[in-house]
Amino acid sequence: MRLPINTILLGDAIESLNSLPENSVDLIFADPPYNLQLEKDLWRPNMTKVDAVDDDWDQFNSFEEYDQFTIAWLTAARRVLKDTGTIWVIGSYHNIYRVGTILQDLGYWILNDILWIKTNPMPNFRGVRFANAHETLIWAQKKKGEKYTFNHHAMKGLNDDKQMRSDWVIPLCTGKDRIKVNGKKAHATQKPESLLYRVISSSSKPGDIVLDPFFGSGTTGAVARKMHRNWIGIERDESYVKIARARIDAIPQTDYDEDVYLAGVKKTEPRIPFGMLLENGSLNPGERLWFGERSNIHATILANGHIQSGENVGSIHKLGKDLKNAPCNGWDHWYYEKNGERKKIDELRKEIRREMKRILPSS
Repeated sequence: MRLPINTILLGDAIESLNSLPENSVDLIFADPPYNLQLEKDLWRPNMTKVDAVDDDWDQFNSFEEYDQFTIAWLTAARRVLKDTGTIWVIGSYHNIYRVGTILQDLGYWILNDILWIKTNPMPNFRGVRFANAHETLIWAQKKKGEKYTFNHHAMKGLNDDKQMRSDWVIPLCTGKDRIKVNGKKAHATQKPESLLYRVISSSSKPGDIVLDPFFGSGTTGAVARKMHRNWIGIERDESYVKIARARIDAIPQTDYDEDVYLAGVKKTEPRIPFGMLLENGSLNPGERLWFGERSNIHATILANGHIQSGENVGSIHKLGKDLKNAPCNGWDHWYYEKNGERKKIDELRKEIRREMKRILPSS
């Protein structure tokens, strides 16, 4: 079967997953039924009824029935996930511990759990428990020890250049962000786009395939489209499919610019050694490089691709490390001069890569 990218499959999650090719998907985000076990209507103190989750898709007769459902869809999801792929599953205290156990039993390797801390949680109107102010996301890889995508620098960039923590403070989806039909919520458990922005930013690259087996109102597809990822949605409710299609189709497809969408993503581009800049004439032996845009520290380029500053000789990385007394990526710290202006040598490396892509567009 050809992979139906950027498409919503109408049907059962397990059957649809089993129809897809093996090892074909880079990332899965799953927002399965939580099995909330609501037994009574819930009323506010002013006697208005709470629009709680009482849909048929969240009804299970027992924990055993829910566990069998979870085993079936997680097994099917693992089959389609690439060996290097990862999965995110979101839930509440009603189901997430059972999901976590089953993930481990099926051979997934848990990487993190994330707390989505809601800034505007629904109160516990009966006053008999703490207000449920968070949900939990489990992030797991298909196979322990395989390489997987984690865009550490992208997440730092979203967090004021500080390492992002496992507690994410994000408001519920309300107001203009909440999709409504005839004045009512289109979907009871619509997730905020900001939550999916972090998931997709952290765990995929542009062009990757992101699958959501419980697509609902299409938040995963909407964010994936905005971020130039491919997506596949599975949804059994035709009314949700129509809502999701209209939502995603309304998003304009912007031109892809790798400088914009690959920011903070580890690139799988061809390695360009510094010596190639000498071989193609971008730089010449005897020219100076400057260690910083305004620094007086400089080095001389040697014919063998090393540089020399005083008595120190070595690669752009080794000399940079010696000067900083810390690990150094020389491409980011050494500058050359052109028309009296200093520019990063990384600009020359980018030019070579662009030329390589022009000659070999499939590389």
